[in-house]
Amino acid sequence: MDLEPYGDDWWVLADVPASARPGRPLHAEHVLGIGGATQTLIGAAVRPTVDTALDLGTGSGVQALHLGTHARRVTATDVSERALRFAATTAALNGQDWELLRGDMVAPVAGRRFDLVVSNPPFVVGPGTTTHVYRDSGRVGDAIGAELAAAAPHLLTDGGTMQYLANWVHVTGEDWAERVTGWFAGTGLDAWVIQREVADPMAYVNLWLTDVGESADPRRMEAWLDWFDAHKVEAVGFGIVSLRRAGHDQPVVRVEDLRQRVEQPLGDRIGEWFDRQDWLRARDDDGLLAARYRAADGLQLRQEATMGDDGWAVDRQVLAMPRGLRWSEEIDPLVLALVGGADGRLPLRDQLALLAAAHDVAPDELAEAAGPIVAHLVERGLIEPVTD
Repeated sequence: MDLEPYGDDWWVLADVPASARPGRPLHAEHVLGIGGATQTLIGAAVRPTVDTALDLGTGSGVQALHLGTHARRVTATDVSERALRFAATTAALNGQDWELLRGDMVAPVAGRRFDLVVSNPPFVVGPGTTTHVYRDSGRVGDAIGAELAAAAPHLLTDGGTMQYLANWVHVTGEDWAERVTGWFAGTGLDAWVIQREVADPMAYVNLWLTDVGESADPRRMEAWLDWFDAHKVEAVGFGIVSLRRAGHDQPVVRVEDLRQRVEQPLGDRIGEWFDRQDWLRARDDDGLLAARYRAADGLQLRQEATMGDDGWAVDRQVLAMPRGLRWSEEIDPLVLALVGGADGRLPLRDQLALLAAAHDVAPDELAEAAGPIVAHLVERGLIEPVTD
């Protein structure tokens, strides 16, 4: 076993990883410690003070350990009795007390609701064969991600948030984003899915066989790759799913590829994104025009220009945030002028009137065109409403 110091004064009990035992495959009920996926979810999780929190598939209890710092009651589930014993030991070592329930994913908490739910589930994509419980869900393909999305409305209290890690397949001839968007149809939840990595089938299978110490087994690799080929899977995406039960008739669903642009920790950024959605939804066009805005701290303008006979000619202008999600947005001169003038002093309506006069545009036409643009810039966090 591996008793690992964690954080300032925590301890986590887990099995020794395959990397520390070369040539010895992991057993079926191997319990993970603090790996890369675990750290990804820790960094992405929102951290409000809540009454009830749930960790689905707790393993050694790392996510529950964090939940215990800001939730009054923590419940954790796992299909493995062995994992629950590890989690109970982790809780005791750190002076925490969790409700531990055995069962497959949400089954042990059927009919109950929680303010915050997190899960690092067995998300690995494949034919549905279970050889290692920490990795394999027993579901075919990426069905575990869709299953958790469908369960979320029944797990969350009003205003509650659920976040989980997932893999999804990129099928030849299909849009992966449309596939994942379909997971949330009819849930009534706001959803933000961030794709952080994409792997081709060979790299993906090699990664997970190596993870369990089976990289030298060509039969396992061949069977797995044959399944990918039969189902026209050309790649597998990995990312973070964040859901909120905000109680709106028209929930917002965003599925985005943000590879190379994600900077941990993301938890605060994700929470702010949901808050901005609430702010935008509470305002009609007049409300947007009446608000005052300022450019986000650290916002940068990047220009690309070509030298010509008359000097530099600007070809492209991009607004960019150097931190967090590192948003970038190509803009035209009018939007640049709007953002450049967003200093929090004038309502947007008055700012647009000045721009209309300067660019010889009808104020009403400019206001009509600016509404969706401003909403998009607010959602991205490139400009911020002034509330004082």
